[in-house]
Parts: sequence; C-alpha cells; structure tokens
Amino acid sequence: MSHPTQNHGANVATPTKGKLLIFSAPSGSGKSTIVQYLMQEHPEFHLAFSISATSRPPRGQERHGVEYFFLTPAEFKEKIEHGEFLEYEEVYQDRFYGTLKSQVEQQLEAGQNVVFDVDVKGGCNIKKFYGDKALSIFIQPPSVDELRRRLVSRATDDAEQIERRLAKAEEEMSYATRFDKILVNDDLATAKAEAVALLHEFLTPNP
Repeated sequence: MSHPTQNHGANVATPTKGKLLIFSAPSGSGKSTIVQYLMQEHPEFHLAFSISATSRPPRGQERHGVEYFFLTPAEFKEKIEHGEFLEYEEVYQDRFYGTLKSQVEQQLEAGQNVVFDVDVKGGCNIKKFYGDKALSIFIQPPSVDELRRRLVSRATDDAEQIERRLAKAEEEMSYATRFDKILVNDDLATAKAEAVALLHEFLTPNP
C-alpha cells in the first residue's frame, strides 16, 4: 500500500523512488567538505550515502550493513563474476571496494536520493548505468597550483606523496567533461551554494 509523500520544505518532495547523485574530484578539491555540508545542512534533499562493500575486515565499532558490507575476498570475487557490482576496484591484492547494485536499488526503492563519493572512473560507470536517474558532478580545484598549495597546507603527506597525488589529479581532471556538471571550488561558500542549486534543480519534480 502506497502512502502520499509529504513536502518537507524547499519544494523538494519526498520522491516515491529516489535518484542518484555522483560526486567525484581529485584529492584536495574539497569534495568531502561539500558532500558533508549537503548531507548535514539540507535534510529536504533526503540524501543517504551508498553503503559500499569491502573485502577488508571491520575496524573498531564498524558493523556489517552500516559502514560497509564486509565480504571475504572469495565472496567479493564471486559477486564480480556474477556482475553484481556497479563499480569496484582492487586497491591491492584481495583488498576490494565496490558498490552493489542490489543495495543501491533497495535505497532507491525506499525513496532515498543516493549519494556516491567515488573516484572518476567509478563515477562514470555509475552514470553510464543509471543515465538520467543520476546527476554526476565533478568538483574541480581552480588550478593544479592551487591544489598543490592545499595539499601542502594540509600537511598530511610528504613531498613525494603530494607529487603522486598531483599527477593523479591531472589525469582525473581529464575526465571532467564526462560529468553532467563541473563545479569549480574556488571559494567554498560559493561552491556550496552552487551545489545546493544543482541538487534543487535535479531533485525538484517538474510541475
């Protein structure tokens, strides 16, 4: 039995079925900051993170089906063979991360708008699979020089790691045009406002 949906402000109605929001960016672009802002400050968008699967064991208080779906390497490989992943990567031997189609479908059926915080290749794969049901957003730093400045100021990596990240970032930035929207994070407050406008346009039902 279906129940009528209610409107919870900002003219974004709770959808009977959800949509997908894909965020990709080079490291240091501010992607996680923008995504967390949208999740925490804009409940009217009914956002929920996609829960990924991994072949690593749980850490600390992590629970199966909450932070991740924890699979053995053998279970993960079996699901790959059966085509059960939207995207996955093997970070190193037998250490896999991926997005299960069944989990995403379950979240969409529940009316959640599912958020993906993924690398550029994963983002492209998810967009290709879902087409118009997904909005893919590439968050781009103003320049590689600015990205270098941010990575240095974070002081979490040594010089060699920073150069590796920058080389990867240049490669990732070549994927930007494959995304629906490019959001340049020059000023964080402006980027947040632009992200809200993009989601509002995508998630608001047509009259």
